Amino acid sequence: MNKPYLCKQTNLEVMIGKLFHTPGTKRFHINPRYYDPDKEERENREQRIKEEMGIFDNKVEDGKPFRPNLKGQFRNSDTWQPKSSGSARKSQNKRLIFLILILALVFYLFFYSDFTF
Repeated sequence: MNKPYLCKQTNLEVMIGKLFHTPGTKRFHINPRYYDPDKEERENREQRIKEEMGIFDNKVEDGKPFRPNLKGQFRNSDTWQPKSSGSARKSQNKRLIFLILILALVFYLFFYSDFTF
């Protein structure tokens, strides 16, 4: 026995509905795997007490202060050297002159030459 469905949609209605559907935003959330807040608090407290007492750990440092965030650190690396503004300006001027010469040649061939296409 066939029962009529109250909210039966045709394929066209489904396609039109999906055409104007905008998906909701997705949130990024990650739980740290090996995070112990008690251990971190204890280490911070020990470090603070050692600094107050004047006890310093013998750690090998390269003279740069520790920065925990990495945003923009790869560009500030010692191995990456950007072009100086003078050399960048020179290369840009060379490209501009080359483009002007090409356009002048095309203009001359098009208007003053007997050359036909």
